[in-house]
Amino acid sequence: MDSPLATVMLPLALAVIMFGLGLSLTADDFRRVRRHPRAVVVALTCQAVLLPAVCFGLVVAFGLSPELAVGMMLLAASPGGTTANLFSHLFGGDVALNVTLTAINAVVAIVTLPVITNVALLHFEPGTGQDGLGLQFDKVLQVFTLVLAPVVIGLAVRRNAEAFALRMDRPVRLLSVVVLVAVIIGAVLAERSNIGDYLADAGPVALLFCVLSLATGYFVPRLARVGKRQAIACSMEIGVHNSAVAMTLAISVLGSVSLAVPAAVYGVLAYPVAALAGLLMTRVGTRLPAEESARTA
Repeated sequence: MDSPLATVMLPLALAVIMFGLGLSLTADDFRRVRRHPRAVVVALTCQAVLLPAVCFGLVVAFGLSPELAVGMMLLAASPGGTTANLFSHLFGGDVALNVTLTAINAVVAIVTLPVITNVALLHFEPGTGQDGLGLQFDKVLQVFTLVLAPVVIGLAVRRNAEAFALRMDRPVRLLSVVVLVAVIIGAVLAERSNIGDYLADAGPVALLFCVLSLATGYFVPRLARVGKRQAIACSMEIGVHNSAVAMTLAISVLGSVSLAVPAAVYGVLAYPVAALAGLLMTRVGTRLPAEESARTA
């Protein structure tokens, strides 16, 4: 696909979003994994193993078309979005842990994303009209170079000009939202003749997957005796997927706008659902299940 959406808008959106992430990071964020090893391991396991399995079950149960099924799996395999940091801050999560998870997830996804997506392509066999359709490792590296390079630049700016980085953090976040919305609109317009059917088919699955992602991200860490603030961070990291990454891979690498539709639908639904989930999580008690049982025994 050689459209402005594929060659300009999506790479630009991804670069702006990831540069904003870099501005919010410090070297200490990568060292913090030693302080919360349990939360990091649980969150990464949920992200890389549990959620793709949940998503596969959903697309099979709902009988999605091959294109939408692969698009959902591509979304499930994508790392967390930078907006998760904002939601963690708003609802009392451990933002430092959230930033750490986002950074580590972006690196881990270089390996897990092509594996999960290629398995989905082989299983569902979407009829995109292309021969040899597949998410080759070198193509993923190209996209994640675009992902990681802006992060490194943002890190360098933060390290050498911290005051400037702090001033730019909010404007870049707002710009990230604007360009992502523009990309979603572009994808919807490109598929406007089919968008009604896509929304009817992918909308319920995307909504349910978003709810299950947020719930998994909170309750699994809590069952693993992770603290409430850390569990909220895990929930937002796992529940707010980076739809820009999924859309970039679908359109710019795989050359299919229809594969990007689930990510576009998810990008619209995730924000209000995450906000509602955040409100509910703040009202859940702070005790771990085992602690509550011991107290009432």
